[in-house]
This record gives sequence, structure tokens and C-alpha cells, in this order.
Amino acid sequence: MDPHHLRLLRELGERGSVAAVARAMHITPSAVSQQLNTLQRTARVPLTERRGRRLVLTGAGRALAAAAVDVMTALDRAARAVGDHLDAPDDPVRVAAFHSAGLTWFAPLITRLAEIGGPPVRCADEDVAHADFPALVGDYDLVVAHRLAYSPPWPADRLTVIPLIEEPLYVAMSADHPLAARESLTAAEAARRPWVSVHEGYPLEGVLAAIAATAGRPLEIRHRINEFTVAASVVAAGEVLALLPGRTTTPDPRLALRPLDGIPAARHIDILTRPESLHRAAVRKVVETLRAIAA
Repeated sequence: MDPHHLRLLRELGERGSVAAVARAMHITPSAVSQQLNTLQRTARVPLTERRGRRLVLTGAGRALAAAAVDVMTALDRAARAVGDHLDAPDDPVRVAAFHSAGLTWFAPLITRLAEIGGPPVRCADEDVAHADFPALVGDYDLVVAHRLAYSPPWPADRLTVIPLIEEPLYVAMSADHPLAARESLTAAEAARRPWVSVHEGYPLEGVLAAIAATAGRPLEIRHRINEFTVAASVVAAGEVLALLPGRTTTPDPRLALRPLDGIPAARHIDILTRPESLHRAAVRKVVETLRAIAA
């Protein structure tokens, strides 16, 4: 089997369409289809199938795509067998992060790497739903992602997951809010107030669902705002509540943050990367620096 064909199969599984693979690989969709057909001729069972207008992997295709990860890692290791000194020390590393992580860590990361003579980084913020974080590793060397403590784990069969921190989530309110006098809040107390929520499908939505379920009543969602700094300004100006992270929220004297009683409100912040990316010394240096800053 041609490793290039295996990579195309892997990319199809992760990107979801022939068109997306073609854009990422800078070739035409017909070239992608032709090379997948060549790979198919080497297999005894179908690797892809039509589902509506989309070409998707079969069970055998998914198994081969998973094996392709090991092949790509082995080939990368072989290409770098001479040693890490062959890595260019100024080879840029592409880093993506969700908004609050970027706000908290991008500037310190750039500054510290410059101080120690580390590799340059190319930073980008990515505001995506929980399920869409793994796909970003196709476009970035490192992806700082977050998920709730009880959310499904990241797909470790095709990613390397490096934990950064477990961050508590607090109920935020204006400093003069009636609930600000409390040391902590019950779900029933929180559910009686209007809320700022994230958009549907984004990680913190699960905690709001848990509050509503525990209180036995739906929450009144007045606003849907993903950016925490915007949500914080709305909370500070009125009666609404919102969930804000405890370690990546900029301190604001206009706000009071209170924990929830009886509801596990925390999120895991992790670095996601393709396994072969960690064979680059520059990428490992950025990971090491990110972990030091987060700690």
C-alpha cells in the first residue's frame, strides 16, 4: 500500500469529504477519488461507501485509517532518525486555542519562547464546538481544547492528548447581585435567575443542562455569548448569571464568582496533536513551555 494513499484515507475519515481532503492536500477532488480507488484495489473489502452525496469510510476503512496513523508516525520517525539536531530551531509551530485560553496563554507563550530562544509560534483562535476540536489537528501542530469533566474523552486512537489543567467553573454575577452574599449556590437558586449561555453544542452548555435537571426546571436563557469577556461585561451590567472559568477569566472587581453545590462544574483543558508532530523538537519545546505557563 502506498503511504500517500493511506494518508488520503485518513484525511477523508477526519475531514469528512473528498472536497475537504482536496483543499487540504492542494489537489483536485478527482485526483483524491482516483487515488482512493487505487487503494481500494489493494483491499479485499470496501473501504468507502456513499452516504447520500458524501463518501464516507466503512468499518474496514476506519480500521485501515487508524492503522495509517501508526504508518505516518513510523515514517516520520524514520525520516528523523538522524536526530533532533536536524530540526531547524526556528521552524515555526502552529498553535490554536479557544478564546479564553488564547487570551490567557498566547502572550506569555510568545514572550517566554522569545526569552529562551525557542521556536517562533503562529497563533490562531478557534471558536468551535466540542466535537470539532479533534479535526483542527489537521491544520495546526498543537490545539488547546477544552471539555467538561463528564464529556466523552478525546479520540485517543488518532490523537495524542496532553493534559494541561482541570479548571473549575463558577457562577458569575454582578458584585452587587443579591446572590453575591452567598459563599456558594444551589442549583435551585441559580435556576431562578436569568442566564447568559454559550451557543448550542459548545462545552459549557452541559453544566447549564445539569443545573436545570437538578433544579427540575428549565433555565431562562436571555443571551447566547461564547466569548467570556463579552459575557462578563453583560453579567457585570445586569441581573443575569453566567458560567465563567476560574483560572482563565480576567479578574474583574465588578464580578462575583461563586461555586455550585452538588454539581461537578469543571473542564479539562488539554493539548491535542497528531502523534507524529511530537517527533519535532520545536513542537515539544512549545508543549513544554505551555505546560510550564499553565502550571
